[in-house]
Amino acid sequence: MKLIDVLKPEYIKYPLQKQSKVDVIQELIDVLSANKVIPEKQAILDAVLEREKIMTTGVGNGVAIPHCKHPDCQQFAIALGIHPQGVDFQSIDNQPARIIFLLVGPEDQPGLHIRLLSRISRIISKEETRNRLLQLTTPESIYQFFKEEEAKFFEINA
Repeated sequence: MKLIDVLKPEYIKYPLQKQSKVDVIQELIDVLSANKVIPEKQAILDAVLEREKIMTTGVGNGVAIPHCKHPDCQQFAIALGIHPQGVDFQSIDNQPARIIFLLVGPEDQPGLHIRLLSRISRIISKEETRNRLLQLTTPESIYQFFKEEEAKFFEINA
């Protein structure tokens, strides 16, 4: 499964408006809910926040990847938001997160969940790539960016 299979232009929010970690997560959940790809919003928020209690998903370098598996999720989906100023995600480097992915998926596919997290991490691992992403201002241009970046790293049918 490719990122672009589960990250659609309509799942991209630019700019994120909220100022707290929980509110930004809710903002991204609202995006997925509006597109009818997740079950009840509160259940997903609760699952994401439970995951956050285990360890922060602020991975550093201005990136956070909150995520959860939920028994009521029938499919994987990724919402992506860009926050102009950044939000405190208690990141490992204490830097605010400006690029925030929300990955939700079925509980019974942990391998695919990990593979999608890995793809996100690999694509955004380079500072140059993150800086280019932060220059984009439309969902369509951000989606195209990921389509091109993913093609550089992974076989098209992977």
